[in-house]
Amino acid sequence: TFTTLVGQLADGTLHLGVESDWAEARARLLALPGFGPWTVDVIAMRAFGDPDAFLPTDLGIRRAAGELGLPSTPAALIARAEAWRPWRAYAVQYLWATDSHPINFLPV
Repeated sequence: TFTTLVGQLADGTLHLGVESDWAEARARLLALPGFGPWTVDVIAMRAFGDPDAFLPTDLGIRRAAGELGLPSTPAALIARAEAWRPWRAYAVQYLWATDSHPINFLPV
């Protein structure tokens, strides 16, 4: 849970930052209750600055990919995104920004 994560960050047993060993930190995050690949990759993008973190199961990513004529199933999107390595996190940001979801539009 979130409180487990906060506790480990506070007591120093887990450190998340650009200098972290990404593989070790990912494994430790995945071992926390309630943390799956989506959550770990979001943390990898935001806390580690991992330029290759990818979220193929994210609904916004899948919707935007489909709107752009890209594959929208996770497996097909993963295969297509191989060509984007090692910059897939930039593709995630682009896809989130181009999605037609109302959250991407400022109120007028």
